[in-house]
Amino acid sequence: MGAPFKKFEAHGGGGPRIREIPMRMVLPNLVTVLAICAGLSGIRFGFEGRFEPAVVMVLLAAFLDGIDGRLARMLKATSKFGAQMDSLADIVNFGVAPALVLYAFLLDRAGSPGWIAALLFTIACGLRLARFNVLDEETDRPQWQVEYFVGVPAPAGAVLVMLPLYLYFLRLGLEPSRPAAYVATGFTILVAFLLVSRLPVYSGKSLKIPGDRVLPIILGVVLYILLLMTYPWYTLTASVAGYLIFLPFSVRAYSRRAKREGEKVPPSDIG
Repeated sequence: MGAPFKKFEAHGGGGPRIREIPMRMVLPNLVTVLAICAGLSGIRFGFEGRFEPAVVMVLLAAFLDGIDGRLARMLKATSKFGAQMDSLADIVNFGVAPALVLYAFLLDRAGSPGWIAALLFTIACGLRLARFNVLDEETDRPQWQVEYFVGVPAPAGAVLVMLPLYLYFLRLGLEPSRPAAYVATGFTILVAFLLVSRLPVYSGKSLKIPGDRVLPIILGVVLYILLLMTYPWYTLTASVAGYLIFLPFSVRAYSRRAKREGEKVPPSDIG
């Protein structure tokens, strides 16, 4: 009588056996696991009332979650197992962790509406990630449309939704009061709808930098990182404001590109 179940192959039928997996195949999955640990640690710090380290851990989780896929492609270590792990990590780090930290800090003061907002954000993030995975597999989309995300990407949503925490850390006299909680509830719901919207958001995936501008751009990136390390809450607040201002320009650029390509843009694609 044969075995009832086939032997599990972590990397698919053609992949190496467990004992033969090279270290380069393990590294991306290790980064993904560390990202999950950082996100869950952020939740713990939030419920302990240690909100600054909580936000730092959530942002660290988002950073690690953003580089694991790139690391896998760079090392030629992509696998179906790693892709599934990455998807599971995304919903924790971009959806669950920011929502619970914000709820522990402020949204709970709004009562049930605050909890509803946290739930909506987490669910919206899950829907956004599922839609991204589906669109990523489509091959019949025009090449120029691949340069745009459909809706605000989940990592950006996680950074946006924690704006109330950045403002509090700036010591501007803003306190986690009940009125502030209602304002934060509305803002959280707004970000949730931005995640699931059809808003075309420029991704910059195919952006080409002229050779004479490479050094100034590198200097600008270094300056941003130094500002982020020295004045984190000012820099993050300014980044959120800049990103929100950028969204209408992205919609405008998409509409103009569609007209140049001779395609009709349905209203659902820009709203």
